[in-house]
Amino acid sequence: MTFEAAVVSFDEARGDGTLRDARGEEFYFHCVGIADGSRHVDVGAAVRARRRVGLRGHDEATDVVKL
Repeated sequence: MTFEAAVVSFDEARGDGTLRDARGEEFYFHCVGIADGSRHVDVGAAVRARRRVGLRGHDEATDVVKL
């Protein structure tokens, strides 16, 4: 399932961050999940992503595409 969201945090040193969708739900993502391979996304950027169940059983974002 894909959804649109905004980047609310991104730690370049760790390579991870958080997205928030229109309902206010937040999703963790890692830079390897950025679709264009850039490993960086600006805070505040609009993105489209896919939801998946992560290693700890929580929903995460992957295939993050900058809009």
